Amino acid sequence: MSKAILYYVYDPMCSWCWGYQVTWDKLHVLLNQQFATQLHVQYVVGGLAPDSDVTMTEEMQRFLQETWSSIHAQLGTPFNVDFWTNCQPKRSTYPACRAILVARQQGLEKQMLQAIQQGYYLQAKNPSELATLTEFATQIGLEADTFQSSIKSELIEKQLQHEISMARQLPIQGFPSLVLHINGQDHALELDYLQAETSLQQIQSIINAEKMHLI
Repeated sequence: MSKAILYYVYDPMCSWCWGYQVTWDKLHVLLNQQFATQLHVQYVVGGLAPDSDVTMTEEMQRFLQETWSSIHAQLGTPFNVDFWTNCQPKRSTYPACRAILVARQQGLEKQMLQAIQQGYYLQAKNPSELATLTEFATQIGLEADTFQSSIKSELIEKQLQHEISMARQLPIQGFPSLVLHINGQDHALELDYLQAETSLQQIQSIINAEKMHLI
């Protein structure tokens, strides 16, 4: 049986991805412990909202504030609501996705994701702005001028469009999502925001079924 791939499809500015982050970190550790030789985890940025310099509509701002409140109530996830008064909100996540891809080239995707999520949701900083993303880049050890050159490059744009296309072809309903690819088949997994073991058990069950199928 070929090595399985677990796709984690996300957007660095997706509030539900922030809500899932603690559980995802736990699941990732469990996967490394139990399936290190059978499973490869692959991150895919889905591109929640395209480039825009337009201030977010009041209706969208209210919707997102209500979403933050709902996530906090359901999961206990912290949010700094000062963002809505301190920043000019924009419905634009592609820049943050590009920043993730630049960091991935240096093996720093997880570090960049953490910097963006914590900066956005805890420090009320705006990851739709290049200056903010550059600040995050330097925090994780990237050189500012090189980062700014890379994030504007054709290579990164092509990679972003490739991953957005890939995400749309996977059997997902939104972000975050987990898809297990094994023996040519894609299996959408149930996402439990509170218990990592739920997805772990699904993965174990699918892998075991595939092994039996091959016998």
